[in-house]
Amino acid sequence: MSAPWPPSPPALPASSLTALLHRLARERGAATALRWHDPAGGVSNARWAHLTFADLAQHADAIAHGLAHRHGLRAGDRVAWLGLNHPAQIALLFALARLGALLVPLNHRLSPAEWATVLQDARPTLLVHDDALSHAAPALAAQTHTAVMSVHGLPLDGATSTAAVGTADHPALLVYTSGTTGAPKGALHTQGNLLVNMTIAAQVQGMTADDTVLTVLPLFHVGGLCIQTLPALGVGAQVLLHARFDAAATLYALANERPTLTLQVPATLQALTTHADWLGVDLSCLRAIWAGSSLLPAPLIAACHARGVPVCNVYGSTETGPFSIALPPTHAASHLGSCGWPAPGVDVSLRDMHAQPVAEGAVGEVWVRAPNVVQRYWPALPACDAEGFFHTGDLAQQAADGSFTVVGRAKDMLISGGENIYPAEIENLLAQHPWVSECAVIGQADPRWGEVVVAVVVLRAAADEHWAAALQTFLDGRLARYKWPRHWHRLDALPKTALGKVQKSTLKSLLSTPGA
Repeated sequence: MSAPWPPSPPALPASSLTALLHRLARERGAATALRWHDPAGGVSNARWAHLTFADLAQHADAIAHGLAHRHGLRAGDRVAWLGLNHPAQIALLFALARLGALLVPLNHRLSPAEWATVLQDARPTLLVHDDALSHAAPALAAQTHTAVMSVHGLPLDGATSTAAVGTADHPALLVYTSGTTGAPKGALHTQGNLLVNMTIAAQVQGMTADDTVLTVLPLFHVGGLCIQTLPALGVGAQVLLHARFDAAATLYALANERPTLTLQVPATLQALTTHADWLGVDLSCLRAIWAGSSLLPAPLIAACHARGVPVCNVYGSTETGPFSIALPPTHAASHLGSCGWPAPGVDVSLRDMHAQPVAEGAVGEVWVRAPNVVQRYWPALPACDAEGFFHTGDLAQQAADGSFTVVGRAKDMLISGGENIYPAEIENLLAQHPWVSECAVIGQADPRWGEVVVAVVVLRAAADEHWAAALQTFLDGRLARYKWPRHWHRLDALPKTALGKVQKSTLKSLLSTPGA
């Protein structure tokens, strides 16, 4: 079968982000665009708690005017945001787009040294912060010689006559990768990239102006910003924006504010499905939970499906929009573990180590080419090859029906006794055991086999002292013997990046330490 949507991308909604916002203000000016809630009670400014589309457009225009005339901001300049999820961050994105300037969202979970590394690379003109990060911003700004401004200092009133110079070709968003394989790099998204991604994502998810989207994931990442939040605003839908994820607050919103869509990741799904209120909350408002993760543990999917809510996967990366491959609600039950089909206008190719297309059903590296894929890293490093493909580093297989399943990272693949072994396959199986909270599979050098499989697990309280034998028995009949772990290790927690990705290089170093 082919993808359950047309292969070509739909038409762009506007020629620029400014043109789109102004059209929404004209057509849906009185409709609610954003409602903001901080589960910790830290609402810092009532003016941001509820915004119509007319409010959002007015704020964006006023901020653009103020930054241009008071701070001399021009096309190509950068402004960094350090804070939790806040409507001001979205208004600032649209304001900078009007000027042809760029927003640089900082991951608030990083250390001050890591923030400084990003700012020293991006060299923003201004650092804007919210109340939650007000203690850290001044020192960071001083260290990097950057002007600093509180969210309360953003000009929301006054003249708004600054010319709209930003076009689809202007860079608008500079998002730094999480750095699992080295120093972070800044992916440079143009307004055109964002507009295409918004349109693709809205079409695949069936978004309309009648939808209400609940956003609880961080906007400093393209997942939280670009999979649902911007696409929802782009079609005139309402966004319920939480400053931070909180399981109780999310379940309360589902029960009382009745959103139709939400985006989650495995960690937040775990928190939701194990919360005491999970079974008592009416989830009938949701037509789907979308998940921004190439690999989803089966128990989490089962917990949602048991409540009548399909879990739909989105595959992508910081560089690819990130809406690249998607699994729609109609196939969520029949394609468990799959990422689905290429989104409209997205070309996906599986290649071997010699850059040649792989045979049908074989594993290959995912290459993506699409109009929402960034073309360069900051400031001018190419992100794609001569054919326009971005090499993701992920390994996948394509089924006969055209759907894709990710099996792991190219750098994670093990070769043991001449056999290719993909850690994700083993991790997904182990995650189904009731004793396993988290797990990671890595390779360890071995003089006989070249590499052997090592499983590192975080166990639940129910596990007994014979846990390793129990897990080995669990794999019997489910996994070929040559893929079985030769060594088992138990840790209290897995080392992770600020975005929650397991740092396997750190894990290998930890396990190679004598006495580990």
